[in-house]
Amino acid sequence: MCQFLETIKCLDGKLFHLSWHNYRMNRTRNEALGISEEIDLAKHIEIPRNCHSGLFRCRVTYTQKIEKIEFLSHTYRKIKSLKLVRNDEIDYHLKYANRIELQRLYEKKENCDDILIIKNGCVTDSFTANPVFFDGEKWWTPNTPLLKGTQRERLLNENKIVSCKITPETISKYKKVGLINTMQDFENMPLISVRNIKF
Repeated sequence: MCQFLETIKCLDGKLFHLSWHNYRMNRTRNEALGISEEIDLAKHIEIPRNCHSGLFRCRVTYTQKIEKIEFLSHTYRKIKSLKLVRNDEIDYHLKYANRIELQRLYEKKENCDDILIIKNGCVTDSFTANPVFFDGEKWWTPNTPLLKGTQRERLLNENKIVSCKITPETISKYKKVGLINTMQDFENMPLISVRNIKF
């Protein structure tokens, strides 16, 4: 049976945006396993005493029920360049614990720091994040993500980003790209000049 993940930001003993993680986890359990009974993560996660200071990833592994909860110290990667890689077959619309297909694409990054995955001619995601593109006025995110990340969904809901079709041919209309995920939003996401995207 497939295992699924939720990764939750824990900073100085506080868990962030649990409602968005609850929603995705329960939607995944319903779609993949046919389970309608919902789980509330807040009732299952106890933050260890040694994680009350600093930045951690709370990693929840689950199937029908929660199988494992662990806290991992987190440091941000420096990402200054991206390599476009193409794969029309990859499916990661649910947050699977098995990321081997993504890992194989990541290994094609050559001398860049990360990848942007192109599927069916459209920009989707990086290795671990949803991209957001800045045109000088607004932030835009591809309407063709592999995974609808919780940070992406929250920022769309708050009208801080807008979704649209983005292709390799239209990347040049933007000035820079940021990478958002549960651990990084506008305040701490890496920013990459579109000139540092390798085609």
